[in-house]
This record gives sequence, C-alpha cells and structure tokens, in this order.
Amino acid sequence: MTLGIVLGCSTVPSIAVDRPESQPYNLAHETVHPPEHHENDDHHGDHHQGDDHHHESLEVPMGQPVPAIVLVVHPDAVRGWNLELQTTHFRFAPEQVNQANQPNVGHGHLYINGERISRVYGNWLHLPQLPPGRTEITVSLNANGHEALTYQGELIQDTVIVEVPD
Repeated sequence: MTLGIVLGCSTVPSIAVDRPESQPYNLAHETVHPPEHHENDDHHGDHHQGDDHHHESLEVPMGQPVPAIVLVVHPDAVRGWNLELQTTHFRFAPEQVNQANQPNVGHGHLYINGERISRVYGNWLHLPQLPPGRTEITVSLNANGHEALTYQGELIQDTVIVEVPD
C-alpha cells in the first residue's frame, strides 16, 4: 500500500506502509520508508536523553472507556519526521502533570529504540532526527502521576517502525 502525504511542498512524497495484523491496545504496527533524502538535508537536531526509571502502572477500571492510541509517522518536507498521535477516550492535560490521577487524562511517554526520550503533551510531535536503520518509535499513554495506563494487564501504547537511511 502506498500513502501520499501533503506536507506543504510542491511534490507529494510517498511512503510505503506495511501494516501487519493489529494487536489489542497496541493498534498500529507499521514500517515507514521515507522518501529519498538529499545531500543538503540538515540531519542535526536536539536529542534529549530520557530517564531510565520505570513508573508503576495504572489499570483502567472495568466500565470506564478504554483509551487507545495509534501512531502515524509523516516524513517532514524540510527535515525529520512528524509524529501524529491519534487517541480515543484520552485527553492530553499537561497542566495536570504530577497532580492527582483522573480517568482518561494525562500525557504520553516517547521511546525510541526502547530508550525513554521525553514526555508528550499533545497530538503532534516533531522528531528532527532519528538514528539510521530500523528505528522503533513507541508512545505509551500515562496518567498524571506518570503511571503507564493498562487495560486487562496490557500497556496502552503503540509502536511504529521507521526505516531511516544511513
């Protein structure tokens, strides 16, 4: 399947998306192949090292709407990648971080190749640079107190694979 995305440029870049069968609460696994990069592309960007501590989990109670997340990666027309976080039954609330937990409210945690990079406070995030080769991007949904949201013991998160040229 080929997907064309308009990113404010005169041509429409194409990316190949391989979408294997979905798994519960980890909804969209896809491999994204970028358009060709040009020699003068800027490959430098800010990289924030995340902390390595692990947070507890918070189970979504039965009868409560279950949050879900789907990640979509869009190559940026100028540099890097734009990560779109499509959520249902979840609201990003950066103003409530570190406060009392509320159902279906919180923030995300961004992981690249298993390393926690940063918090995510909204539905879009620009990634100025990714490591070359097969890069795994994961975003988990987290409560205000940073607990990873789970449902029936499964983390509520999504992962995409991006093939980044050397």
